[in-house]
Formats: sequence, structure tokens, C-alpha cells
Amino acid sequence: MDRKSVRIVFMGTPEFAEYSLRKLVGGGFNVVGVVTVPDKPIGRHGSVLQPSPVKQYALSCGLPVLQPDKLKDPDFLTSLRELQADLQIVVAFRMLPEEVWAMPRMGTFNLHASLLPKYRGAAPINWAVINGERETGVTTFFLQHDIDAGDIIDQVRVHVGDDDDAGVVHDRLMETGAELLLKTADSVINGNATSYPQPVLSDVCYAPKIFKDTCRIDWNSDAAVIKNRVRGLSPYPAAWSVLHLADGTAVDFKIFKVSVSEKSDGMAPGSVMTDGKTYIDVAAADGLCVRLVEVQMAGKKRMPVQAFLCGTHLTDECRFE
Repeated sequence: MDRKSVRIVFMGTPEFAEYSLRKLVGGGFNVVGVVTVPDKPIGRHGSVLQPSPVKQYALSCGLPVLQPDKLKDPDFLTSLRELQADLQIVVAFRMLPEEVWAMPRMGTFNLHASLLPKYRGAAPINWAVINGERETGVTTFFLQHDIDAGDIIDQVRVHVGDDDDAGVVHDRLMETGAELLLKTADSVINGNATSYPQPVLSDVCYAPKIFKDTCRIDWNSDAAVIKNRVRGLSPYPAAWSVLHLADGTAVDFKIFKVSVSEKSDGMAPGSVMTDGKTYIDVAAADGLCVRLVEVQMAGKKRMPVQAFLCGTHLTDECRFE
């Protein structure tokens, strides 16, 4: 069978998924419909509705779009059946009920941004970087009842550099993942896709949703651990801490990029060392310092630390908590 003879329904939401959908359409696959989340209210009063990146691209191609509140809603299931999909492909979407993933005759496969079974969950890219992984990757697998637990079809490994942040790794996996998705789709369509159960590992890591408390820096950690947390949360939602200024004011302070610097001379974790012009070092628990590189104080824009110091008086009396 060729790409145009098989009817595909694509399910996804963010930019990561939109890139794969774009490659599917551009590659001549027969995408007959798209499922994504309802438009998200934005703005101060929530009066503006923002469509997902997947919806925006789908509409630009004239593809039918379904946006169910509930995936078991009878009207949605009827509309999905009417698309008569032979195959469903899922990228960065919600957990599907069996009524949905079992619907097409060729099944439903998912593209996940990790080397399963490691980093099952909502934020695999962030947690891989936070945990200091030197390698991650993408996996395609057939859906089953348990989340991210289906039989693996294929995987591609991707290197993670010492200074790569989650944004860099996201883009690398987005491109690699789209290539793997096309390869997997072709193998399923041609009837030569093979799959195998996910291995049982003793060191499986999970990737739960990121919350604000997840992003707060614990200065009673080693400098390398702090650097990895900053990398794993940059550019979004960003690591943060409370900065106590010399006048007693306390402000939320986002940190997007750091390096590990020289020894802290025994200063307490969170203590600040700065010349007020070119650098800000913060003491970590292991006797080293974390040197801030890109920062954002509440009410200001993200900027290099030198630019921040031009507009803010910072002294060694300040501290992070």
C-alpha cells in the first residue's frame, strides 16, 4: 500500500506535534482529520481563545478538526468514526480511552520524546535534562491501556550536551521524532512494522507534570545539580528563586542559564558574590558557586546578567532563598 491509500487521523497539541503533522502532510500521507484540545482562553480576562499549534496548521491545510472536551463523549466518537481512519497517530496529546485507540483497523501509535520505558509521563524532555542524562531519544509504540507502556516499534537515540537546555533538546527531538514518525507510519502502512514489549528496567525514571514548586531552586544542592535543574526548565517554565535585596525587599527571580564557577570560600548556600557589574555568583552546598548567566527579575525582561546589573544595584549583602 502507498501513503495516499491509507486514511490517517492525527492527534496532538503543541509545536512538537505540529512539526510532525506538517511533515506528514508534506510527505504525501493521507491525513483526513485532526484531533486536538479545545481553544485555550488567554489574556487578562480570558476573553480571547487561542487555538493550539496543531489546530492552526490543520486549518491552514483545510483539514477537519475535532476538539472534544471529553474523549468518551458520544458525539466525538461518532465524528471520529465518520473520518473512517485506517491508522491513528498521536504526538503529545492526552491519554486515550480504548474506544479511541482501538478504533482504526491498523491501530494507533504514539511518538514519545524519550527512550521508553524511561521517562514515561507528561514532561520527558525536562526531566531527562534535570536528571543530567547524557542521552535521550524518541520512541514510537502502539497504544494500550497503560500510559506510555505499549509495545515499542522503533527508537532513535539523541545526544544531550553539557550545556544543552530543554529548549535545545526539544527542537532536536522534534526533528528527529518527525523523521521516526514518518518511518514508522510507512512500516505500519506497508505491513512490515514489528514491535516488542518494553523492557523491565530497575532504574526507570518518570516524568511527571512540572509545577511551580518543581521549578524552585534548592541552593542546598550541589552546583552541578542546580545547573541541570536550570537547564531542564529553560526556556519554559524556567527555574526560579526568591532574591532578598539589601534593603530587605524580596522578589521572585527567574534563572535561565548558569555555569559552575569557582569555590564559594565556605559561604552559606544561597549567598551572593558579585562585583556589581559583570558577574553574580551564588554559593551551592558543595563549596562551589553557580554563576548566573541569563536572568529575569519580576517585572523585567529576560537579559544577560551584565545588563541586569546595569539597572539593578546588587551587593554581597543580597542572598537567594
